[in-house]
Amino acid sequence: MKRAVKPVKPKPQPRQEAPQNKIAGGDFFDKLHAYRDLHAHALFSSLGRLVDKPFTTALTVGVLAISIALAACFYLLVENLEQLTGTIESSNQISLFLKDSVTEAEARRLVEKISKHHEVAAIKLIGKAQALAEFKANSGLDAALDALEGNPLPVVLEVVPTPAQSNVKVLKTLQQALLQYPEVDEAQMDMQWLERMQSIIRLAERATRSISILLGFGVLFITGNTIRLELHNRREEVVIAKLVGATNRFIQRPFLYGGFWIGFLSGVAAWFIVTAIMLLLWRSVENLSLLYEGSFHLRFLDYGESVFLVLLSSGLGVTGSWAVLTYQLRQLRPE
Repeated sequence: MKRAVKPVKPKPQPRQEAPQNKIAGGDFFDKLHAYRDLHAHALFSSLGRLVDKPFTTALTVGVLAISIALAACFYLLVENLEQLTGTIESSNQISLFLKDSVTEAEARRLVEKISKHHEVAAIKLIGKAQALAEFKANSGLDAALDALEGNPLPVVLEVVPTPAQSNVKVLKTLQQALLQYPEVDEAQMDMQWLERMQSIIRLAERATRSISILLGFGVLFITGNTIRLELHNRREEVVIAKLVGATNRFIQRPFLYGGFWIGFLSGVAAWFIVTAIMLLLWRSVENLSLLYEGSFHLRFLDYGESVFLVLLSSGLGVTGSWAVLTYQLRQLRPE
């Protein structure tokens, strides 16, 4: 008889530990890379969808760009008006007419006293001889003035307030304070012109804010409606994604990036529109400024304002998309 062979049990191998990651926190970086890839795919795929429909995209971006450009133009209008009033120092100056008995030496001592006021930026003394010469040059009454026995014009001090003293009430207070000097006979300033100018600027600022808010809501509504139509066209795709367990955040992602691209492209196009309008007006404004011997220069959007314009339009696009998607996805229930 053959001897039965006893089966040999394999020796248990020592348990090996799972290999550790060589990079500490490798799981976190893997998740970070996957998160980045998802967003990059959504970012560029949404741009590709817009490029695939150039006519529709151009219409939407064009309408939004015009709305944003209108708001930016109103903003620049107010900024240029404020720049124009920045030269108001030569128009809101206070003219002090001194008494006839005051000599030019006494007037110079008065200039030193007034210069110590912190509300005063500069002061100019116009003597009697200089005042008479200027009056002759501007009036054309040389013969009549030469027939006078003496110089009837007084010494005049032109006081220029500091730029911070542009408020009408503050200027009136300064005018009354200067009138208290015994050498001063009269203090004049065109307060009516200053009040009108400040009222116009305040009205322009309020109108600009109101119009900008309305145009901002218009951008939100147009962007939201565009994303709503895109969601309707991809309804079957969204329903299938929900059936396989996709969350609303996952479904929203490409649509939000679509809203971002719409807002971004609209902001860039609006910047070009505003710049083109300013360039068309620039030469005419410069020529007008030279005719009036002014130092006014048309103000464009600077770097910070340009970046803010594009960021704001992009933010409005994302906000409008998010509002529509949040409502629509709640209503969309797969059967």
